Amino acid sequence: KLQAYGGGLVQAGGSLNLSCVASRSIFSINVMGWYRQSPGNQRELVAAISSTGNSNYADFVKGRFTISRFKVNAKSTVYLQMNSLKPEDTALYYCRVDLDRAGYYYWGQGTEVTVSS
Repeated sequence: KLQAYGGGLVQAGGSLNLSCVASRSIFSINVMGWYRQSPGNQRELVAAISSTGNSNYADFVKGRFTISRFKVNAKSTVYLQMNSLKPEDTALYYCRVDLDRAGYYYWGQGTEVTVSS
């Protein structure tokens, strides 16, 4: 349903761009977002963007990460441009889409981001 791409290993200060593509079977998408989870910690919101383009960011990524969304080949796609990466950004990053119908959502598989010091 959701396919995420773009994780990898990068040095501190570097950049990565994550993308997540929703299959055409998912429609009436309201919010698209990125979450992350590091070992021993709960999954936390990184950034989200609504269908009208309103975005919100966790304080720990403000000014460094940018979320965007587009239709690519009729598939809703969400991107997360991550700049000035820090070792503490190391985590599994998950995309999630929330549908217009309240309480309905999908998770993508995690994509691993590792930032070395």
